[in-house]
Parts: sequence; C-alpha cells; structure tokens
Amino acid sequence: MREESGFTLESVAPQLYCSVSKLARIEAGQQHIDPHLVKSMLDLYDVGGDRWTETLQLAAEARKRPWWAQYRLGEDFGYVQFETDAELVQVYAPGYVPGLLQTRDYARIMFTSGVVEWTDEQLAAELEVRMIRQRRLTDTANPVQLVAVIGEAVLRNPIGGPAVMRTQLGHMIEAAALPTVTLQVLPALPGPHASLASGFIVLSFGDLGEPDMAYVEHALGAAHLEGEPEVRLARNKFDQLRTLALGPADSLTLLREIAAAT
Repeated sequence: MREESGFTLESVAPQLYCSVSKLARIEAGQQHIDPHLVKSMLDLYDVGGDRWTETLQLAAEARKRPWWAQYRLGEDFGYVQFETDAELVQVYAPGYVPGLLQTRDYARIMFTSGVVEWTDEQLAAELEVRMIRQRRLTDTANPVQLVAVIGEAVLRNPIGGPAVMRTQLGHMIEAAALPTVTLQVLPALPGPHASLASGFIVLSFGDLGEPDMAYVEHALGAAHLEGEPEVRLARNKFDQLRTLALGPADSLTLLREIAAAT
C-alpha cells in the first residue's frame, strides 16, 4: 500500500512516529503491528472502503495469540504454525503414520518411544494439539486437504502392539472415506525411487498467496525449506511417489486386508 501511494520508508516513518527500521521489520512480517498504527497507515496511504475495513480486521486478528499457545508450546511452534495456515498438505510417510491420521494411542507411543522425557502435562499438551490439528479434516468452515503416500511397511509395523495398531488401521480406513483425504500406499517392493532417504511434507497456502513450503523431519530435528528450487524438487518427488503408489481404491483394499490380519 505504501508503494502504491508513492511513499518511501524514509518519508513515511516520521509521519507515523516510528523508525525506518521498525517500519521495515513490520513490512517484512518480522514484527507485530498495533491496529492503531495500521489505521494511521491506511489514513496516510488514502486507503478506504472495504480494503480499509478488511485490513483493520486482519490487524486485530494478528494480535490474537495462536490457538496452540494455550498449550505452552510457544508462540512459534514450528510446523504447527505453518500447517494451521495451509490449505493443502502433501505428506510422504515411509516410517510411521502421519500426524494428521494418528490415533491418540498411536501418537502417545510415538512421543514416548524417543529419548525426550515428557512430563505428564507436556505429553497431554502435545497429544491434544495433535488431535486438534486433525479436526480440520472434517471442518467445513476451514478445511485442510490431505494427500498422504504411506509406505506399506508403516501399516505392517505393530507400533504399540496389535490392539493399538488395529485401532490405528481402522481409523485410517475411516479417514480415507473423507472428501478431504486422499490416501495411497506405496508397496513394499516398488523398486528404487528418488525418495528412499526420508519422508517429507509439502504445504500449500491457497488464497493466502504464500509460496509452497517443504518440511523435512529427521532423527535429529527438522528443516523448513522455502527456496523455490528445493520446493519444486519436493513437489516433483511427491508426484513421482504418487505414480509409484497404489491408487486410493487399491490402497484402501490393501489397508483393509492388513487390518484384518493384524
């Protein structure tokens, strides 16, 4: 809006009673902004009508704490923050069931099987956040589309024991029927392919206008990839995996066969 109005940072900052550096950080999305300052900007840039109203509403929304903050996971809780804004989640999971499809018992086993020691309060918070994330699969107001390619070995690995795994497989069968979920199984022996090293996720943000992002979780942490070459490579690899995987109908048939045998 500033550029559309023909202003420079240097000419605007004094009129808004803030420093050039502060204004630059605000425009770069690196610092929160007070709605009163937004109103001053809109007046200075001669913005009115619906755009004026919508921008002030956005400023007010941005001041609210994110939904996960009440679980004491921090203001910037990494992946959850980005998934909350995403409209499409494409995930390749060769080692375990993706978080958006996990049952609470399966998720508990995944959290407690590592070297991290959780207090009861921390574990309860982590589990609740994971369950809340899944609600968007059935949310009509703010849905998320999930496309998941899952390794066959994931379905045959009885994490938590047969009872936990049977429930988990049944949950996935139900989820696969949702209009927001596309589930494909990568057979155990598809031959070599370009994504043997690890799983990954591609997030797309739809009407937000933000570029796609790739996310890779590994044994020692996680990495966000935002560069276009890396994200394009992730998209291409995911497309390749989908061609190697069984189609949704055949995947569901295999899932049911494995569930019956578990």
